[in-house]
Amino acid sequence: MLHIILFLLTIASTYFVGGLSYSLSIISILLAHEMGHYFMSTKYGIPATLPYFIPFPLSPFGTFGAIIKMKGVIVNKKALFDIGVAGPISGFLVAVPFIILGIKLSDIQSISGSASFIELGDPLLFKIIQQLIVGKIPPGYDLVLHPFAYAGWVGLFVTALNLLPVGQLDGGHIIYAVFGDKSRWVFFGTIATLAIITIFYNPGWLMLVIILLIFGMRHPQPLDMETEIGSKRKYIALIILIIFALSFTPAPFPSLNTGNTGKIGGIPI
Repeated sequence: MLHIILFLLTIASTYFVGGLSYSLSIISILLAHEMGHYFMSTKYGIPATLPYFIPFPLSPFGTFGAIIKMKGVIVNKKALFDIGVAGPISGFLVAVPFIILGIKLSDIQSISGSASFIELGDPLLFKIIQQLIVGKIPPGYDLVLHPFAYAGWVGLFVTALNLLPVGQLDGGHIIYAVFGDKSRWVFFGTIATLAIITIFYNPGWLMLVIILLIFGMRHPQPLDMETEIGSKRKYIALIILIIFALSFTPAPFPSLNTGNTGKIGGIPI
């Protein structure tokens, strides 16, 4: 009953923020992500809950995402890796079609009118798809995103966050399965990089850096740490790295970083 209530409340909160198209698309992306984890957990015989959706009826997302809880022991690094990658890959594969369709349905509008917009930072994949579908946008104009496209953008943002190679995040599990105890150096490097971005480019990452430092390197410890994941999974890890590079943007909301929330492109407010 709690899962159902939270799910319905999240549909309502995302509808309140972005309308029906946004609500249905972002719920689909989040559900795909969490069910990827869920089905892979059950494949390995690890009991897991259904997703707990987290409603938040305020801009810009209308939700804090969703989580599942695993209630068993992870047997080896292969299981840890597979469970870790299943969510981001599933969510990413669902987000991409929404981006393509959403950009096709988006409008090029003058940014000198009376409407206000929140500017969005463009992940690399978003830039590529936008260039292929829309082409070059004339000076003084910007692409005002359809709710499908915005949901896809949020899906990439969620994917990139989850793939940060630290702690309890999916990326933390993946990097630990690949490198074992040596993954601590990746953790420190990631924290240092985020700190540099926070200080010199985007102060909005400060809270995330603090949270990651508090939770540190903690993640599930597989029973079998000796069996390696094999070459096939290492290739998948490379694909995951590419997905992260395509999804991450150092400044998701550039206008909010500078205090400029005026008539600029992105999503209407």
